[in-house]
Amino acid sequence: MDENNLTAILLLSCLDQIGLIAKISQFVSERGGNIIDLDEHVDQVEHIFSIRVEWEMKKFSILPSQLKSAFAPLAEEFGASWDIKFLEEKSRIAVFVSKYDHCLNEILWRNKIGEFPVEISLIVSNHPDLEPLAGHYQIPFYYFPITTDNKTEVEKRELELLEAHKIDTIVLARYMQILSPLFVKQYPNRTINIHHSFLPAFAGGNPYKQAFDRGVKIIGATSHYVTEELDEGPIIEQDIIRITHRDTIESLMRKGRDLERMVLAKALHYHFQHRVLVRGRKTVVFE
Repeated sequence: MDENNLTAILLLSCLDQIGLIAKISQFVSERGGNIIDLDEHVDQVEHIFSIRVEWEMKKFSILPSQLKSAFAPLAEEFGASWDIKFLEEKSRIAVFVSKYDHCLNEILWRNKIGEFPVEISLIVSNHPDLEPLAGHYQIPFYYFPITTDNKTEVEKRELELLEAHKIDTIVLARYMQILSPLFVKQYPNRTINIHHSFLPAFAGGNPYKQAFDRGVKIIGATSHYVTEELDEGPIIEQDIIRITHRDTIESLMRKGRDLERMVLAKALHYHFQHRVLVRGRKTVVFE
C-alpha cells in the first residue's frame, strides 16, 4: 500500500448541530486534502447527523498513521461516533459456507476481477463439498464437521483460526449453522449474512415449497450484519422479484439464488467501500 497515494474515508454520526459539514470540510481542506465524495443525512426524527467523506491524501500534511489522532479533538467536540479508513487497505476476509455454492462463486468471481478490495484468506465449511472450488482459486479450505456435542469446541477452533489469519470480516455465504453469541461478539458489525426473505412467514425446512403452496407474488433476499438475535441484525441490502402463476418451485429457487447472489454482492460492496454506518438496529448506507 502506497502511503503517499491513499484515499481516506471518514464515517461519522452525532447529534445534529450547526456547522458540522463546514468544520469537517475545513479540517480536510486546510491540510491539503481534496474531497472527492461527500454524502450526508440527517434523521429528522432522532436528529442524528451522519456523513461519509472521501478525500485524496496525496498532498495531505498529516501522515496516514497520525490522521485519527489529529481528527479526534474535532470528533470529541461533536460528541461523535466515528472512524477513518483507507480505501486502499485490503480487508482480510473468511467465507463460511455449507453446501450451496452460488454465493461463494459470486464472491470468488468478483474478487478475481478486482471488484472487492479484499484478500480472501480462507474458506470455512461444515461440509467438504466445496473444497474443490476453493482449490480452483487456491484459497485454503478448512473443514469442521459440526454436531450438537462438539459445536462449542469447533467454534473455539474456528475463532483461533480467524485470529491466526488476522481476519477483519466474516462472510456467511449460505452457511447453514447458527453462530453462538460468544462467536458473534468477537466480530461486531463485521459478520455479514445472506438469506431469503421468507422469514418469519415460511420458517423451517423447504421454505420455497411453502411459498409456492401459498401462492406468493414476490420473493426476496436480505443481507445484514449478524447479531445475537437470529436474523435480526442491521440490514445492509435487500431486493425482491415478482412471481407469477407460471412459476414452479424450481424457478422460485433459481430466482431466489440469483437474488441472494446480487444482494450479498451489493452488501459486500457497501461494506468494503466503507459506506455503511450502523446505528442501533438500523444502518445508514451511503450508496
